[in-house]
Amino acid sequence: MQTQNEFNEIDLNYLRNQLIEITEELNNPLKISMKDDSQSFINEILIISSKKSQFNKWKQNALTAAGGNKQGQQLNQCNYPYGIFIDKNKNIFIADRGNHRIVEWKYNARIGQIIAGGNKEGNRMHQLNSPTDVIVDQQNHFIIIADSGNRRVVEWMNQKQQILIHNIHCHGLAMDKHGFLYVSDSEKNEVRRWKMGEYSNGGTVVAGGNGYGGQLNQLCYPTFIFVDEEQSVYVSDGSNHRVMKWRKDAKEGRIVAGGNGQGRNLNQLWAPKGVVVDHFGHIYVADCYNDRVMRWCEGKEEGEIVVGGNGQGNQKNQLMRPLGLSFDDEGNLYVADDCNHRIQKFEIIL
Repeated sequence: MQTQNEFNEIDLNYLRNQLIEITEELNNPLKISMKDDSQSFINEILIISSKKSQFNKWKQNALTAAGGNKQGQQLNQCNYPYGIFIDKNKNIFIADRGNHRIVEWKYNARIGQIIAGGNKEGNRMHQLNSPTDVIVDQQNHFIIIADSGNRRVVEWMNQKQQILIHNIHCHGLAMDKHGFLYVSDSEKNEVRRWKMGEYSNGGTVVAGGNGYGGQLNQLCYPTFIFVDEEQSVYVSDGSNHRVMKWRKDAKEGRIVAGGNGQGRNLNQLWAPKGVVVDHFGHIYVADCYNDRVMRWCEGKEEGEIVVGGNGQGNQKNQLMRPLGLSFDDEGNLYVADDCNHRIQKFEIIL
């Protein structure tokens, strides 16, 4: 799961571009209207500027950024990739679930390198079992893994491992700007938060925790999660076919995508997985069994397809069971194309 830090960089780039545009307009007298006044200084400046669209678009034919060489365990292959994380250098970290390993693909590399696991399926400290998500702390140089098959959350740093959280059916991971770790538990139907370094307690429930169900205070097989700047938690509520937003300290969530039953219509999702929210508040969802990625604006009744949705397949404009989602600092969209055993990069249209 990508942390909010990457989106801060996108925010800065956006504001920097806006400043450049304003500067150019100030230097262009054709776009500046001055109030006619006898005073010797400028009293009013009117800048006429068209508002840039907040709705980004992506090229529909993707590039394969990792894998794509059929299913396998070689370093140029993936085996049912699940969660992904893109760092500030555009390196891709993949929870390569079927190979029980975490693989890093450097930017534009043709092969990956194993940075955790890869020692066959197992529960020893140097092994993983069907990892579903990974996040990277780039400052302190460690990775945190949802080691789902072993029911534990583990930290790897320079090939040294430690178990952070025991006995949890972990699925998705997120970290907020304060260093709190969030973990979805698909068995207890909840999301919990832990303060970094304080994992001996049970953590704090921040979403769900009221049993298996479809009420606003419940979750039903939660998978991927995302945490924004205000510590609101977005949860892909898999078996309820919806995405929920739980504000900090809320007693119940609100539906921000789907929630109209399983289906293929634009107001529906089918087993949503990866979820990411951009700096405009738009919600991007890997609509897994519809083989598409959708964008939802909070408060709208329908979403829109941004990539995929062209039938199940392995062509450049197709997906087959998309799972993890992530953006790089330029706004390019990456999708873990699970059953095609590849990571697809959809380039942003500037």
